[in-house]
Amino acid sequence: MRILGIDPGLAIVGFGFVDKEGNKLTPVQYGCIQTEAHTLEEERLLHVYEGMVQLIDKYKPDAVAVEKLFFSRNVTTALPVAQARGVLILAAVQRGLPVSEYTPMQVKQAVVGYGKAEKRQVQEMVKLLLKLSVIPKPDDVADALAVAVCHAHSVSLNSKLNEVLRK
Repeated sequence: MRILGIDPGLAIVGFGFVDKEGNKLTPVQYGCIQTEAHTLEEERLLHVYEGMVQLIDKYKPDAVAVEKLFFSRNVTTALPVAQARGVLILAAVQRGLPVSEYTPMQVKQAVVGYGKAEKRQVQEMVKLLLKLSVIPKPDDVADALAVAVCHAHSVSLNSKLNEVLRK
């Protein structure tokens, strides 16, 4: 199963494709889509959408996992990020891909084992779990890979829970 993890944003969208075979996770490709700050917002959203469509068409994931938005302080950035998140989900749904969403706490719990883990701990675990030589940069890329790892772990757990519930 190939999973696309996404850390949504308008300035930087982190993405990470991870293959899951049994318990083994293998990074396929990761990086970010960036937009220029002084560009019209609608042009930035189009750039994010087109960039994601190209990535999906090239790497052909089986599932998409997106981080849910969480804004506790800077609410002024919430709307543009929410719009970017919308076009990213649209790109996935238009290609018939299932989309799962995870809160930052769920991602930390799945990757580190502690829902209130520090960002640096999550990044180190992403590096270890995916056998990377360095922590991916910018932070949005490591976050996207963490979302993909979270989905990989959750898919297995949800599948086992559904089996138990059917019995």
